[in-house]
Amino acid sequence: MSMEHSLGGMEPPPRRGPSVDLDPTGIVTGKSPDRQRRQFLNYSFYRLDPLFRRLPADEQRVAAAGFIELVRKWESSDDLILRTYSLVGLRADVDFMIWRIAFDPLCFQSMEAAIRRSQLGAYLLQVHSLLSLQRRSPYVNKMKGAGEGVELLPGEGKYLFVYPFTKTRSWYRLSPHARQGMMDEHIAASAPFKGVRLNTSNSYGIDDQDFVVAFDSDYPQEFVDLVGRLRYTEASLYTQRDTPMFACAKAPIDTILAQLANVD
Repeated sequence: MSMEHSLGGMEPPPRRGPSVDLDPTGIVTGKSPDRQRRQFLNYSFYRLDPLFRRLPADEQRVAAAGFIELVRKWESSDDLILRTYSLVGLRADVDFMIWRIAFDPLCFQSMEAAIRRSQLGAYLLQVHSLLSLQRRSPYVNKMKGAGEGVELLPGEGKYLFVYPFTKTRSWYRLSPHARQGMMDEHIAASAPFKGVRLNTSNSYGIDDQDFVVAFDSDYPQEFVDLVGRLRYTEASLYTQRDTPMFACAKAPIDTILAQLANVD
């Protein structure tokens, strides 16, 4: 007896796969492609070569002063939003992070070229650089009071917790309904933590991860409790990668350099 006959002639249900726009460029339907102007984000992490601290104090001060002037120049640029963070004593492999936001990613390239040409830049190693694009979340808008998910208020808190994030391919094979249900649970689990603000941006096709996740807060203990709670949600089963994780303390660039070398 065939399986079809044993099921009373019923056809097997179609696979409930991901929701995909089959005509993103509008070739078939004639709709306009999405050319919305959006912000690119770059989280760039640096380590200072210990050799710099062995230079004469005068050379250290001159190099530091030039670097401070460079960073402040870019901070005042109309083309770039810039925030600086220290990781001194918080992580062994990096010393500080520059968070850059711009509509044109070539701004990141221009600033990085200036850093590498600087006197201090000869002693800096760019250990990690995460690139992403701000985009409206397909999940949070479905929940009442969850917000639009596109407002970006960088560096409002004393701390920024940053990590690359990649979902498993199995996640993308789930139905939209299944994914939305898990994300509803994820959002509801996060809701009590009012002192933690989330910035999630997309890296599809422009970096190794799917997303860059950045949590902005004055309360590191609350962030630890939040992440611990999210481990129990069903969506966490579909996490492929969420490391390295960086705990960054907001600080002006002159304060950071004073932590790193004899530049007073």
